[in-house]
Amino acid sequence: MITIDKTMTISSVMQKDPEVAPVFMKYGMFCLYCPHASAESIEMAAAGHGINADELVKALNEYFAAKA
Repeated sequence: MITIDKTMTISSVMQKDPEVAPVFMKYGMFCLYCPHASAESIEMAAAGHGINADELVKALNEYFAAKA
């Protein structure tokens, strides 16, 4: 099973399954393929967008758990 944590980059999560994009978009993260997506951790990107990183990571893990 895939487990996501807030130290991972957006691009690393997207590489695991590009269909996870709507989860990021639900939280207002639309720049999934911009240069920052490969340089910043989920935690850093969430802080920059005013998003709770723990809630986003929880939603991402729920997505991957449902696909397992």
